[in-house]
Amino acid sequence: MKLIGITGKTGTGKSTIAIVLAQKLNGQYIDIDKIGHQATSDPYIAKKLCNIFGNELLDLNGTIDRKKLGNIVFSDTDKMQILTDITWEYMEQELDKILLQKQQYFIFDWALLPKVKFWDMCNMKILVTSDDTVRKERILERDHITPEYLEKREAATLDYSKLSFDFIFNNDYTKQSMDAFIEAIYTNITTI
Repeated sequence: MKLIGITGKTGTGKSTIAIVLAQKLNGQYIDIDKIGHQATSDPYIAKKLCNIFGNELLDLNGTIDRKKLGNIVFSDTDKMQILTDITWEYMEQELDKILLQKQQYFIFDWALLPKVKFWDMCNMKILVTSDDTVRKERILERDHITPEYLEKREAATLDYSKLSFDFIFNNDYTKQSMDAFIEAIYTNITTI
């Protein structure tokens, strides 16, 4: 089993690269952020979040509204830590289950990956970067959020030490450069 960790700020194209690489390797792509979404949908976790942050987190269907939750936690590191403490056990258990599957390649995709135990398990660590102006424009269009909400979300992101990575890809969002990078990663990982 080989674990490839792909990280970077939101909007850099890391998920696209991770998905294409997983397809090329016939590996399993894991979007850790989606597991976090599943965690907040768990009734026990949702109740704990509402007990701490209030029932205004709920949407009309009685489920956690992630944008409302984001407005609370993205601007306060203590509240972000509370959210992490509540959801991480669920997320970690789900990821542990995934890694028990018989699979040659697992491709983990998450902006916060360097903060968790799975980072140290990665055989290859990849950082995806891009021009901040272009990246932020893409996020606003893709996620249909306000610039104010984006700034709150940006404040909660990591600063990545470039020394921690085997490969760094500065995404210019062209198919040609992405294909060349994926081919280089594919060649490298299949010869390790």
